[in-house]
Amino acid sequence: MRIVSIIGSHRKNGNTETMLKAFDKEFKSLDIPDYKNKLYNISEMNIYPCRACLKCKRKDNCIIEDDFGKVALKMIQSDLIIMGSPVYFSDVSAQIKALFDRTYSLWHEKKLKGKNIIFVATCAEYGSGHTIDTMRHWALDHEMNIIATVEGKSEKKGKVLENEMTVKAIADAVRACDKIIPKSDEK
Repeated sequence: MRIVSIIGSHRKNGNTETMLKAFDKEFKSLDIPDYKNKLYNISEMNIYPCRACLKCKRKDNCIIEDDFGKVALKMIQSDLIIMGSPVYFSDVSAQIKALFDRTYSLWHEKKLKGKNIIFVATCAEYGSGHTIDTMRHWALDHEMNIIATVEGKSEKKGKVLENEMTVKAIADAVRACDKIIPKSDEK
């Protein structure tokens, strides 16, 4: 099973990264055959905003030369995408928004259609509803399969897993993936 986990936060070891690593740990505990999870922190990458040049319509890919191509390829090849964003003014981070806009280059050929996705939004107090809504609209535009949405709340950096509801929501989201997780051959 191939997973790509995308962190859209500048905070190293912050709540978003903590949650995505908790997902990885939960999946690893299931002993899934050929399990691979590629973790990208896109705030550490060069992903430029979309230029709206529309050249992707003719070329079948984005012409901007940066790290987007690496992330896009992993998304296309994955069985599951886990997308995490902190809540900034009741919406996704600028890094996630830039990534979403750049996937317009994948939209023409429906390269993300049918992809399974889990959304994660982390916040101190509130605003995750609109953040998840932004993520949901993006996935629906790509005709993706939304498996779960998970909210993490903590005012302290990296302490989101101290919230029992968050830990339970992660476990529930992993269980919701049961239909896409390959089963090992039982002999």
